[in-house]
Amino acid sequence: MIYTVTFNPSLDYIVGVDEFKTGKVNRTAEELILPGGKGINVSIVLQNLGMESIPLGFAGGFTGEEIRRLMKERKIEEQFVRVKKGISRINVKLRSLQVGENGEKTVSEESEINGMGPEISGEELEIFYQQLDALQKGDILVLAGSIPTVLPSTIYRDIMKRLQKREVMIVVDATKNLLVNVLEYHPFLIKPNNHELEAMLGRTLSTKEEVLEGAKELQASGARNVLVSMAGDGAVLLTEDGAVYREGVCRGTVVNSVGAGDSMVAGFLAGYLKTGDYGYALKLGTASGGATAFSHGIGSREKIMELFTQLNKK
Repeated sequence: MIYTVTFNPSLDYIVGVDEFKTGKVNRTAEELILPGGKGINVSIVLQNLGMESIPLGFAGGFTGEEIRRLMKERKIEEQFVRVKKGISRINVKLRSLQVGENGEKTVSEESEINGMGPEISGEELEIFYQQLDALQKGDILVLAGSIPTVLPSTIYRDIMKRLQKREVMIVVDATKNLLVNVLEYHPFLIKPNNHELEAMLGRTLSTKEEVLEGAKELQASGARNVLVSMAGDGAVLLTEDGAVYREGVCRGTVVNSVGAGDSMVAGFLAGYLKTGDYGYALKLGTASGGATAFSHGIGSREKIMELFTQLNKK
């Protein structure tokens, strides 16, 4: 079974406003409410690709109940720990819209306001750890996103240390220190983007070859497979057997800046688990990331497969 972890899930309230003006009353031209959080995004894309997963994490209050309802609506069986104090956060994503030359509305600017999230007690954290203790050999755990201030900053490392003898495949999609600190526990996959890779290594990576050399350094530090996304330059995958795979970018109009990286992780996992082929996995991951970038929510199966076919024709 695949388990995804979202420590601080949210309700994402996504609103589009025609030419947003500060200090004025603005009326929404479009709006959308979605369950949010990196692990949740991974679970939704996996579901779209026909693979079951169980989201873990913490949720509280009326917003937590709505997150659960929205997951159930998508036929995803979450196992969030119910917290007693506070509510799950509401994240507002405000898009200022303008009409382009072709008459279609496009996003000219995007701003975000992220909520704080609930408090998590030691007892509630222990319930979460007990859930992890049920994982067995062959299970997959996806650790994605930032850590709330109410939890130990070492929790990713603590989780991997706790599970290191269970032969659980662990995927980590996080930034700088969160990622560096877990390499000694040999995660199955890590997925920094090129800017995050630069921050981890402390130097600029100007070429694709320099990015690949940076990936090799992370692999030497313990990561089994390293997937680096490079925006308009596509992605490069360095596998545990030393093979290098490259993939270009999908053609389309970007309308969404949220969830593309999470979608890439999900697509890669789905592709690898179905075929065991790293090249196929990278292609499906790239198509999944593109599908979300070109959609107002998380990419649908139809959009993913359309882009997968597009990549196959290159």
